[in-house]
Amino acid sequence: MFFYFRNKNKTVKELRKNMSLTVRELAFQLKCEYVDLLKVDHLKLKEVPKGLREKLIPIFRGDHYDNIPW
Repeated sequence: MFFYFRNKNKTVKELRKNMSLTVRELAFQLKCEYVDLLKVDHLKLKEVPKGLREKLIPIFRGDHYDNIPW
């Protein structure tokens, strides 16, 4: 919840670059076409359609790193 409030005015490109992801890598993690991500790359997170935003936030938040077995 706090992630969204802090980062809702940042663009998808900024958040993607902060995680060191290319568009193709992010599309692979989301299991969608990279062309769809290029369309929303310049939009702020709050302007992204809700369905895609709900998929993007856990990746930008780093939730997938919590499941790494050490």
